[in-house]
Amino acid sequence: MKWVIIAVLFGICVAIGYLFSMKYKKRVQFYTALIMFAQKLDVEINFSRERLKKLIEGMDEKTKRNLFGLDKNFLNYLSGSEELTQEALFKNCPVLKPEEKEMVFLFFKSLGRSDVLGQSKEIQNFVKRFDENLTKCASENKKYGSLSLKLGFIAGLFIVVILL
Repeated sequence: MKWVIIAVLFGICVAIGYLFSMKYKKRVQFYTALIMFAQKLDVEINFSRERLKKLIEGMDEKTKRNLFGLDKNFLNYLSGSEELTQEALFKNCPVLKPEEKEMVFLFFKSLGRSDVLGQSKEIQNFVKRFDENLTKCASENKKYGSLSLKLGFIAGLFIVVILL
């Protein structure tokens, strides 16, 4: 029975470390998907000149999954069923810091508000900002993601040694 409890406690420590490391990985995935989304919007706005709602609905599933529901929340705003607020836009996105949420909110708020050339320039400016955040998140993931995994494993070993 003692070995089972020790194994469970070790597994819990490793799982906690893994969950903390996933937070950093999800931020990298979010910014990667957001950059792809913005670049696709830029290209589609310039060439096909489709409606914004149709462009967002036509995104691939992997990008949608990594955006944590931002696309659906923005579509709710475009269809008129919700108002565009930070709380409504980020209700399923727990991985961003408040200042990052503000920048992403400004991006979505600016979509569809100007002519094609102005919109394209604005999207390109936001892509540069998102790329800066992506490099910052990637370095944090490299540092803290692996660190949290290692700390979870070491904490589990520490508990095993103490209980033995």
